[in-house]
Amino acid sequence: MRIAVINDYKNLARDSADWTQLSSNHSVDFYTDFLASGAPAAARLAPYDIIVAAREETLFDRVLVEQLPNLKLLITHATRNAAFDMAALAERGVTVCGTGYGFANATVELAWGLILSLFKRIPVEDRGVREGAWCVDLPLGLTGKTLGVLGLGDLGSGVAVVGKALQMNVVAWSQNLTDARCAEIGVTRVSKDDLFRQSDVISIHLVLGTRNRGLIGAPELAMMKPTAYLINTSRGPIVDEAALIEALKTGVIAGAGLDVFDVEPLPADHPLRSVPNTVLTPHLGGRTKENFAARYQDCLEDVLAWLDGNPVRVMT
Repeated sequence: MRIAVINDYKNLARDSADWTQLSSNHSVDFYTDFLASGAPAAARLAPYDIIVAAREETLFDRVLVEQLPNLKLLITHATRNAAFDMAALAERGVTVCGTGYGFANATVELAWGLILSLFKRIPVEDRGVREGAWCVDLPLGLTGKTLGVLGLGDLGSGVAVVGKALQMNVVAWSQNLTDARCAEIGVTRVSKDDLFRQSDVISIHLVLGTRNRGLIGAPELAMMKPTAYLINTSRGPIVDEAALIEALKTGVIAGAGLDVFDVEPLPADHPLRSVPNTVLTPHLGGRTKENFAARYQDCLEDVLAWLDGNPVRVMT
């Protein structure tokens, strides 16, 4: 079997797992660049029987899948991947496996890093000190302000707990959120509109799907306070990107902390790169060294189990 590990852009896969557990009949190639979708992916990956992907950097749509005649096993980090056409893969008889998440609080930490960067003006003050200024602006406090959490699963509840520790008023909403879940976390369930109207900062923790795509558009942004901030560490298309850019440029909201975008990597000429009241990170969410090491170990386990005829963590 020929095995490709792709999008290993921090060169962690080789040393994170003991690939020597594979027999000498199997060869592994490690690729540390970002593999573009379409023709470049087809040209590189056509010879491989097993492909270990990372997250959603390369689009495995029907067109690509049909150009991979040898593909038998496809692996992704975590338990879902929006870049995989699961129907096309199933039709071709390709087994798709995932991994554990590793250290689940990584995205919670990043969400709070973005919140604190905006409220405490950390990027602005860092740049000012380096350029010879002192106290470019005054930071904002969080105590007593309202944190709105969209989605109260593991990540949303983690963000909410930190907000409570900072003595914030925490409110939450999602389509299926219950009073019982809110009581469990110790937050207040409100309507979607009230969350947008009341919050001083809103953090998004929803799964991207049909009902959440474009969930936050111009009407929702217009409900927000002009002093409020929007944080998105979930998926870019949950927010109408054009509407967000317009709201940022015109002062409808104070700013945004964004880890996810409609197109990733963010194009060099993308307008968000020139919007000053933002803090932007390159989809770091769950990407920590510890998480990648744990996930590559799971990837190897997936390969070994499949080769043994007993695949694990099979996605459907």
